[in-house]
Amino acid sequence: MYLKFYGFTDEPFRITPDPGYLFLSPSHKEALASIVYGIKMRKGFVGVVGEVGTGKTTIIRSCLARVNRNRARVVYIFNPNVTFPDLLRLIFQELEITPESDDVNWMVQQLQRFLIEEFRSGRFVILMIDEAQNMPVETLESLRVLSNLETTRSKLIQIIMVGQPELVRKMNLQELRQLRQRVAVRAVIRPLSPHESVEYIHHRLSIAGAEKHDSIFTAEGLNLIARHSNGIPRMINTLCDNALVAGYGFQEKPVTTATTERVIVGFSGEGPKELRWVAV
Repeated sequence: MYLKFYGFTDEPFRITPDPGYLFLSPSHKEALASIVYGIKMRKGFVGVVGEVGTGKTTIIRSCLARVNRNRARVVYIFNPNVTFPDLLRLIFQELEITPESDDVNWMVQQLQRFLIEEFRSGRFVILMIDEAQNMPVETLESLRVLSNLETTRSKLIQIIMVGQPELVRKMNLQELRQLRQRVAVRAVIRPLSPHESVEYIHHRLSIAGAEKHDSIFTAEGLNLIARHSNGIPRMINTLCDNALVAGYGFQEKPVTTATTERVIVGFSGEGPKELRWVAV
């Protein structure tokens, strides 16, 4: 809608995870490096946590894009609210293994045989669990069984758990203490600082084809967005996108600070009652 008006070649602030727009703040670099290191060194378990909207799924997809698919088989679980038997079935389905039995112990043994064959062929398996805080405690506890699948020198399956801070609280439960001890590499994705938030916006504008950042937003407008988004990339995207829509409606180049402020008020609940967005 506003792409041509502002000279974009792509939509700069879509909220779907896109590795092509990956912005690496220090904590994002740490998270990506932790996953890559954990996989490369066959550490077994890697845990990454971050608040809602901080870019966890984008990190995952960026990591997956870097994986050599000739050497690694990837199982991506995006809805982990399943029992351990159902998790095994999902793994079998993704790896195109036909279960020889519905018995959990037998399935684990069959999976081990498969992983050993992959290892002998120079390949390995990555189990990537997104939104891991939603995995039931019983299923998390049973993940220990998969972590025991190993040779004398390395793990046969690399398990990456990515989730919200609730995952840490769940992992600190007494019944998960053995699993917690197996998480060899850990990282935290933190919200962006105000300076990083402005850099993030500039980064996305450049990728989308903007030649001059000051022809899109005023410096004051960017600072307002950085401050009111609390450094959450998803919120930054939402505010910027809505500001551009409003700016296009008013035919503003750049989007004025006043228009940016009106958009922020509309999302903050500080405006007239009839204009506030409320949680349901």
